[in-house]
Amino acid sequence: MFLPITMGEVNKRGWEQVDFVIVTGDAYCDHHSFGTAIIGRLLERYGYRVAILPQPDYKSAEDFRRFGRPRLGFLINSGVVDSMVNNYSVFKHRRRVDEYSPGGKAGARPDRALTVYANRAREAYKDVPIIIGGLEASLRRMGHYDYWSDKVRRSVLLDSKADLLVYGMGEKTILEIAEALEGGIDVSQISWIRGTCYRTNKSGLENLAADDCIRLPSFEEITESKKAYAHSFKLQHDNMDSITAKTLIEEYPGNSYIVQNPPQAPLEREELDDIYDLPFENEWHPSYDALGGIPAFKEIKFSVVSSRGCFGGCSFCAITYHQGRQVRTRSRESIVGECRELTKKKDFKGYIHDVGGPTANFRFPACEKQLKKGVCNHKDCLYPGVCKAMKVDHEDYLKLLREVRNLPGVKKVFIRSGIRYDYLIADPKADQFIDELVKHHVSGTLKVAPEHISDRVLYYMRKPGKDVFLNFVDKYKKANERLGLKQYLIPYLISSHPGSTLEDAVELALFLKDYGFVPDQVQDFYPTPGTMATCMYYTGIDPMTMKPVYVAKDMEEKKMQRALMHYNKPENRGTVIKALKKAGREDLINVLLRDSKGKRTRR
Repeated sequence: MFLPITMGEVNKRGWEQVDFVIVTGDAYCDHHSFGTAIIGRLLERYGYRVAILPQPDYKSAEDFRRFGRPRLGFLINSGVVDSMVNNYSVFKHRRRVDEYSPGGKAGARPDRALTVYANRAREAYKDVPIIIGGLEASLRRMGHYDYWSDKVRRSVLLDSKADLLVYGMGEKTILEIAEALEGGIDVSQISWIRGTCYRTNKSGLENLAADDCIRLPSFEEITESKKAYAHSFKLQHDNMDSITAKTLIEEYPGNSYIVQNPPQAPLEREELDDIYDLPFENEWHPSYDALGGIPAFKEIKFSVVSSRGCFGGCSFCAITYHQGRQVRTRSRESIVGECRELTKKKDFKGYIHDVGGPTANFRFPACEKQLKKGVCNHKDCLYPGVCKAMKVDHEDYLKLLREVRNLPGVKKVFIRSGIRYDYLIADPKADQFIDELVKHHVSGTLKVAPEHISDRVLYYMRKPGKDVFLNFVDKYKKANERLGLKQYLIPYLISSHPGSTLEDAVELALFLKDYGFVPDQVQDFYPTPGTMATCMYYTGIDPMTMKPVYVAKDMEEKKMQRALMHYNKPENRGTVIKALKKAGREDLINVLLRDSKGKRTRR
């Protein structure tokens, strides 16, 4: 049975009042890839009565009264994706499709959805606690650069006027909040729970132990000084681990402060298994059937989440800011059990689309030290090379893949969530894994993410060097030859990343031509809240070193960098010539363009 989304469904359960209303910018899919479903089902397990308000009419407060006054509070998220990313392309054009809405129809979710929803909920019931969470809340929990308005914005906790903000993966946090509210504690007094941010004044800071707190540069300072902004980011970056993090304090004008409590500890294997064993329907709500269903759900319906957290450390990725750098994984038994249930679905065609997480082949924390002392603040696990303390072992993941692909009814198991090839080739048994990958988990083409090949750009991306990628390419090619297969690699690339000059883009174009790669997808760098690369984009400073970074912000140059990656497309010919002339490389015009009649070649 789905959680109720209408008052009629509430009445069928015989409820006179709901405890929590979960408001979300997505349509309601009862699947563990959606935080709304996880939080809803978890609260249900602990005896709370939960209703879902998906994509409410935000033009007035009326829809927020759909279920009457919730007994304990509103829990609000903007959806799986930040609402501004969901609504706008990197070039700030409004998107025509919303993959998380019925039939893919855009327009059901407002810009800055957290703020809009929270304000409407407050209009509906002035005295009901409002707790915001999810990705948008997590990445905007402190003062942050906002690409769409091109300015530093306040913590979303202030703009939304919510009572509490939950950041990170919120299962433990929301249960503690629910317990406190159930116990009669006023939401204004809930200030001790890990994984939360709250508002206070100067007198409210008196109970905090000075040794356990770090004062960030004030909001006024980070709006006036880019150095202060970069310094603040570094302090936040160094305090994201549940073992070592301190309480962070950010001051605002008018005797106002945002206090960030240390993160919750990541869920352990048994806890993760329990979460993913909740009674999800693993379908979208049937009310969406006539509207064409939910496009995003079609992509993940037969995918299985195996892990959380990532020690990859890519500077353009917000996962470390949201899920953390400590990897935790579900047991093989839990994952195989879920896959077995998927094979029983009427529309199962024999294909498991993914068994992975932020990085598919991470099945353990990076090293034993992390479990006792936390992650290292001043060095990365995989950059500039694989740390000597790293535990590199793919045996457990191989066993998992074998068990899943040997289930009755399973024809093929794909790995779509990405493999870190630098971690893979550091494994002495890498060839064994690559052979099984090629033989059983690739269908014609494997997509990998080198992102770039210029050493300068890769430094700012915190990605491995070109030689590491070519080593993997060679191993992949030889595995195909050993197995008598002819399969290809297609690289994912990012253009105009901080640190990337026009000369770097030319270097990449030559590399692609020399090795016969035709990128399937090129993403212009998107400065989303919470990433190190976005800090570089805004400040022109590497927050780890406080040294200047070149940033391409001119739209013409950005288009040139992007066109160079698809130099083979006839429609890019004029832009490519213009870029080569600007870079002083007219000698390469014939080299890059003489064969580019739209012909596609793949390695």
